[in-house]
Amino acid sequence: MADPTSNSAKLPVDSLDLRLIAATQGGLPLVPRPYHAIAEKIGIPAEEVMARLERMRASGAIRRIGLVPNHYALGYHANGMSVWDVADELVDELGERVGRLDFVSHCYRRPRRRPQWPYNLFAMLHGKTREEVTAYAEEIRALLGPACHASDILYSQGILKKTGLRIT
Repeated sequence: MADPTSNSAKLPVDSLDLRLIAATQGGLPLVPRPYHAIAEKIGIPAEEVMARLERMRASGAIRRIGLVPNHYALGYHANGMSVWDVADELVDELGERVGRLDFVSHCYRRPRRRPQWPYNLFAMLHGKTREEVTAYAEEIRALLGPACHASDILYSQGILKKTGLRIT
C-alpha cells in the first residue's frame, strides 16, 4: 500500500493558495457551480480556482477533493471497521486488493499492539444490516485466505463529525 507521506508537497503554497484552502476546507458550496462561487468569494477567476486546486492536489499539498457521505442518512446503519491479523509479508499486497473491493470505503495498514491487539489491516465496511456487513467480511476472509490468522468487526455506535486539518 502506498505511503501516505510519499506525495509530500513539491510546490510552495502561497498566500492565495492558503485563502483558497480556507475557503474550501469546510466543503464546497452546494450550488450548481461551486468553483465559481468560491472564485467570487476570494476574487479570482474560476479557472484559476480549479487550476490551483488541481496543482495543490497533484503536488500533495491537498490529498483530494471528494464527497463525504452521511452513511446513516443513506440507510447504511451497520457500519463496521473490520480488523484483520494478516501475515506481515503479505499485508501490503492483500491490503491493496481489499481496498479495491466495491464495498470497502477505506483500507489501511496499522501496527499491531500485541498481545492485546494482533490486527494489522483495517477495512471499513458499510451495510444496511449487520448480516450484510458479515457477508462482506466473509468475502474479505476468502480473499485473504491462509494469510489471515484472526479477524473481528467493530461496529459504529454513532456518527462522528469527520474533519481534517483546519487552517484559519
